[in-house]
Amino acid sequence: MYKIAVLPGDGTGPEVVREGLKVLDAVSDANGLKLDYTQYDLGGERYLRTGEVLPDSVLEELRQFDAIYLGAIGHPDVKPGILEKGLLLRLRFELDLYINLRPVKLYPGVETPLKDKGPKEIDFVVVRENTEGQYAGAGGILRKGTKHEIAIQESVCTRMGVERCLRYAFEYTRRRNMGNKLTLCGKTNVLTYVFDLWERAFHEIGKQDYADITRDYAHVDATVMWMVKNPEWFDVIVTENMFGDIITDLGAMIQGGMGIAAGGNINPEGVSMFEPIGGSAPKYTGQNVVNPLAAIGAAAMMLDTLGETACARRIEKSIMHVCATHMKSQAAGKMGYSTQEVGDLVIKNL
Repeated sequence: MYKIAVLPGDGTGPEVVREGLKVLDAVSDANGLKLDYTQYDLGGERYLRTGEVLPDSVLEELRQFDAIYLGAIGHPDVKPGILEKGLLLRLRFELDLYINLRPVKLYPGVETPLKDKGPKEIDFVVVRENTEGQYAGAGGILRKGTKHEIAIQESVCTRMGVERCLRYAFEYTRRRNMGNKLTLCGKTNVLTYVFDLWERAFHEIGKQDYADITRDYAHVDATVMWMVKNPEWFDVIVTENMFGDIITDLGAMIQGGMGIAAGGNINPEGVSMFEPIGGSAPKYTGQNVVNPLAAIGAAAMMLDTLGETACARRIEKSIMHVCATHMKSQAAGKMGYSTQEVGDLVIKNL
């Protein structure tokens, strides 16, 4: 029995979550799992109705679940930053979701903008530190609105935060057992303080505990260049918060777009949260045309993190089959099927 908190969220979030839950029910019924869902109406509509973003009582309830399944957050009538900071970032920090895990994998039948590259070349994973760096919120503004205004945003990295992220990345690389290469993405030539810490910890930990893993380093600007030119060079990439945020969006594009990109916000010692990485796409709300595969893939990641690896692989294999044999495109309204029909196809091919 797994207790799952479901946050459908805004826009098309409820539509893709519905399909993800359908697939979860199908695979769990076939494999003897029991999933107990509790739905929460967190998001833009609740904020507009009540002024609440994430009540303390709800946050405490979320700590008691085995996992959180999120649709999307973002409402056109809510000022940008309110939901992102008050809900997403607060969950990330309060639940200590210190790993953002982003597989970048091109499935057969899915188009990539990269010339002469296919599924063999595009198959790597980004491990992003998720609670420190510039997103920690350190800094401030002085003399706001004057010609002498000063804005400061500090990057905060701790040895504890860096080391636990690196150890997760090394363990993940070993468990993945493909290239057995871990690349640290940084900027040691300019951000000398922050990446001196990252680089020292990277080599100390690797040399002491992970001699079987090849250690590699690339500046962030070189990383994005090689992601486009030679993505096959990468196995697992580990990086700090902001760089990870940027390169994972590039990763989503080279694997076929936001419609198929899933991610996990993970606390290996606690509750983790899984989501499609695309936004709420409010212009498509209620039209039954958005791609649910990212949400379904996020559901598979959730099962894998919970230890139900066989079920997760069944879902992924079905997604791959649907992409290769049925869908015309990953783009909303161009799939050749409705949102609901794509979910049905995944179930049919489990």
